[in-house]
Amino acid sequence: MRGSFVFSMEFSLSTRWNTYRHNTGESLIDEILELGFSRVELGYDLRQSLVPGVRDRLESGQITCSSVHNYCPVPIMAPQGHPELFSLSSLDEQERKSAVRHTGNTIAFAAEVGAEAVVAHAGNVRTRRHTRKLIALAEDGKQHDAKYEKLKLKLLMEREKKAPPYIDQLCRSLEELLPVLGDAAIPIALENLPSWEAIPTEPELETILAKFDSPWIRYWHDMGHGQVRQNLGFISHQRWADKLAPHLAGMHIHDVQPPAGDHQMPPRGNINFSDFRNAANHAKLWVLEPRPGTPAEYVVEGLNPLKSVWSDTCAS
Repeated sequence: MRGSFVFSMEFSLSTRWNTYRHNTGESLIDEILELGFSRVELGYDLRQSLVPGVRDRLESGQITCSSVHNYCPVPIMAPQGHPELFSLSSLDEQERKSAVRHTGNTIAFAAEVGAEAVVAHAGNVRTRRHTRKLIALAEDGKQHDAKYEKLKLKLLMEREKKAPPYIDQLCRSLEELLPVLGDAAIPIALENLPSWEAIPTEPELETILAKFDSPWIRYWHDMGHGQVRQNLGFISHQRWADKLAPHLAGMHIHDVQPPAGDHQMPPRGNINFSDFRNAANHAKLWVLEPRPGTPAEYVVEGLNPLKSVWSDTCAS
């Protein structure tokens, strides 16, 4: 398939799509090249054993790295990769320090591979996981029932009460990372997440960005996660994407089958991508993040609706 598909926009493909089925970094990158991509995001499940082959392909100039997703490569002591191995907002000081140290390792790796941003999850408020229950109710068609509204209100109130110390810890972590980010000249971009327990919410992120007012602290907008938050009744997806657009480093792009079936390739969901032209215009990086194992033809076909509505916005 290589050379059979020409892109007019500089989309990257996340290695989350295919890392699990490769034993060498060369074969991992080659499969992505075969689809016609020339840029890649190195995902949080990139194993240490794959790094030499990935470096080989990057150094050959066959592909470039747009972004790296924390924590990457997978820390040696971890049984498997996960974006929340450690929490930058943890109330446990030892865990928070580990998060800062390992995030620093990701930043150093990102600089080595020529990435333009580090994508990071910031953690969660330790509370009951009501978002999962809300999703289950929505899947059963009970989103407009009194039980749903009562549970959502309970979650909102409980989280609001518990969140402030987590935000303080996150800000402390970012302060400690600023010199590392400045030396590497790479921003860390905090990603929006689908659950309401996640740190930070959109208003919290707006406050954090204003507090730091730094080119090294940015926002990463995940299209699927934002849509899940809207589908569950937490936010207006388009409104917040527009409001935070000036702070955008990049975007994860995938579609959502309501209410919360994300990481689908468009047009297999309910996102109206034309509503997000403004955000796409502000973003510097556009990364497709399909569910692992998504058929290759779905990945390639998923670019068509994006090009049709964003082509004059994202054209290289």
